[in-house]
Amino acid sequence: MRRPAVFQNPSKNLSPFEVARIQEILDRYRGTKGALLPLLSEVQAACGQWLPANVLAWIADEMDVHLSYLYGIATFYTMLALEPRGRFIVRVCESPACHILGKDTVLEALRAELGVAEGQTTPDGLFTLELSSCLGVCEVAPAMQINEVVYGNLTREKIQEVIERYRRGDVVDYRTLPGSGGRVRTGWEIHRRALLLHGVGDINPESLDDYLAIGGYEALRKVVLGMTPEQVVEEVKESGLRGRGGAGFPTGMKWSFTLPLKAPEKYIICNADEGEPGTFKDRYIMEGNPHRLLEGLIIAGYAIGACKGFVYVRGEYALSMHRLRLAVEQARERGFLGERILGTSFSFDVEIRSGAGAYVCGEETALIESIEGLRGNPRVKPPFPGVRGLWAMPTVVNNVETLANVPAIIKNGAAWYRSFGTEDSPGVKLYQICGHVNAPQIVEAPLGLTLRELIEVYGGGMKDGIPFKMCQTGGASFGFFTAEQLDTVMDYASMQKKGGALGSGTMLVMNEKTCVVDVVRNIMHFFQHESCGFCTPCRRGTRVLYETLCRIAQGEGRESDLPKMIDLAQTMSATANCALAMSPIFFIRTTIERLKDEYLAHIVEKKCPLGVCRA
Repeated sequence: MRRPAVFQNPSKNLSPFEVARIQEILDRYRGTKGALLPLLSEVQAACGQWLPANVLAWIADEMDVHLSYLYGIATFYTMLALEPRGRFIVRVCESPACHILGKDTVLEALRAELGVAEGQTTPDGLFTLELSSCLGVCEVAPAMQINEVVYGNLTREKIQEVIERYRRGDVVDYRTLPGSGGRVRTGWEIHRRALLLHGVGDINPESLDDYLAIGGYEALRKVVLGMTPEQVVEEVKESGLRGRGGAGFPTGMKWSFTLPLKAPEKYIICNADEGEPGTFKDRYIMEGNPHRLLEGLIIAGYAIGACKGFVYVRGEYALSMHRLRLAVEQARERGFLGERILGTSFSFDVEIRSGAGAYVCGEETALIESIEGLRGNPRVKPPFPGVRGLWAMPTVVNNVETLANVPAIIKNGAAWYRSFGTEDSPGVKLYQICGHVNAPQIVEAPLGLTLRELIEVYGGGMKDGIPFKMCQTGGASFGFFTAEQLDTVMDYASMQKKGGALGSGTMLVMNEKTCVVDVVRNIMHFFQHESCGFCTPCRRGTRVLYETLCRIAQGEGRESDLPKMIDLAQTMSATANCALAMSPIFFIRTTIERLKDEYLAHIVEKKCPLGVCRA
């Protein structure tokens, strides 16, 4: 056996049960392509939430993988651990939404309650305290997650109560929960007939019969029994559906690039790695109506000639994965998946894959690398995945919300779908509103709402009556709006013209007591932490921007820092390998241009005018 000591992490004396369990996992994954990440995740669970050195050496020998390669993967994904951890992993969300709503108070309360700092385990071995870049439950911020269970709208009292329950052994089974975050509000006048959220909150998400009762799999039946792949692609093209993950690329056009290619195999991947801070829409679909996503994925597979589909779900979404896996099993049993679907010549299967804590794996080529069992480093493009993707085969990657639109488009037609929304952006969208509003939530509506409508009507107005100051649009990657842009129509073209973005459809609203320097520093901390380190512009550039913002927040900034940050962010955008490093220019430039006085107050007066920034 290879010597593990050179890597410095501890070994563990394994019990007979642990040995048998690990051997079963190794035997099950042996010979499976791209199995290292799920294998490591399962072995970690078998070892008590960490990966001992002797176990990694055992895996290396059994799977014929170099030990250093295993360590490379284990140290890339934040949910994998090389040190012993407690029975319960307490992850505190650091996202911008949680940050402005009291993350620091939550962390202080947990430190006091557990008697440990971040990265430490309580003496009784029960709890390990960790930080998470984002848990994907921004509508109930501030939040924490204990193993698979999310707790939101946290107060000191609620934290004490939850921790005490776990100490007593009163542990919640996440599989019995209705959902991980908030609940869908129905009955909006703006869009009485739900499309994307049809059935969410009304049907049993673990019942295929419930899905069939609301018209489930009728679109799939129509496709495989009466349409050619070319006709499916053309219908989606005509609908004007654009990618809902953030980039907004036309879906039908993406499919049309891959359909005519001749290859031994083709793949369709659903990107469910919903890691963009502020974004939580896809979780509602996966937890509330997983068969809808599955139906859209199967239709997409038929349209491009794929033999297999993958759903890559972020590691924190345990309930989503549970319900998706159950849906896959049910669909196979009823003939909607597998060989000769509905008695036709079309065969297609789906595998659910879990991420393990890496925001960059939301980038399509990094996601593909992760499925292949590699570190999630984005690839250099071209070639694009549609030509050369998973295992060098043509591969289409679509977002959850994108695929969830497909069954309704096929069932009702492109013209029907185009009757919603605007000319530039037809169809419906899942908007998310979070931050300093009275009713943070998800809203399904035709594209074309204004930001003011979203805040005042669907967000319930500003929390505690404190006036609006700014909003980060589209997710953590995009620009800021101030009061002057409140009446902007939220479609792709209008948002871009005003320096914002529709992005994932999330809007982080902030009041006048929020310091722009503090928020941008928090966002920049996220990006420098999540950089994969593959390219220098991102690896070094994100760090320099973060350090500069820290200096400004501490009263040590210079006026020349402001144009330098814009110049550096612009250079990163022009030279980096993927969109992660192309993002800071949007929020750096728009906040400096629109809220420059607040930056200058930190620099000239050498203190935060709102008393928010800490040294």
